[in-house]
Amino acid sequence: MDEKRVSFEREALVHLDVLYRVALRLTSNPSDADDLVQETMLKAYRAWDQYEKGTNAKAWLLTILRHAFINEYRRKIRHPESVDLDAIEPYAVFSEVQDEDPQGAFFDRIVDDEVLRAIDQLPEAFRETLVLSDVEGMSYQEIAGILQVPVGTVKSRLFRARQLLQAKLYDYAVEMGYIKGSPA
Repeated sequence: MDEKRVSFEREALVHLDVLYRVALRLTSNPSDADDLVQETMLKAYRAWDQYEKGTNAKAWLLTILRHAFINEYRRKIRHPESVDLDAIEPYAVFSEVQDEDPQGAFFDRIVDDEVLRAIDQLPEAFRETLVLSDVEGMSYQEIAGILQVPVGTVKSRLFRARQLLQAKLYDYAVEMGYIKGSPA
């Protein structure tokens, strides 16, 4: 194996899970997230000689992913895809589920799905900042580098994203009994 490939596998491939999670939050679609990660890794491999060995590979890869996402988004706006609804075959939505604790798994999925839906509804700039910080645990400086904005902008976007998320989830939290609602 050549040195480039070994180096790439050692430093870049370990971040596939992070790239996929971020791509999924950006695209809101598993298939699009797969495509975005694949495009990111291809671009990263082609540009691997430009990566400064020993620096933050995860941040470098996430920057590539973000640029690829933005470019694809712009392309879709210029050339929107059309779908023939009559050509789509209906598919089964129910499958057998065997689970030790079906009620517990059901509630875990609802909570997760509700939070993820709320995150997905955030404006893109807030969503990507929140995902990089709260989901991926990156520092303000790392996020600022990836998004190419000042640290102060990262902090304000994160503050605003959390406020919006809190507002979106408030009624749900009251309804589920996680918090007591304020008297009407």
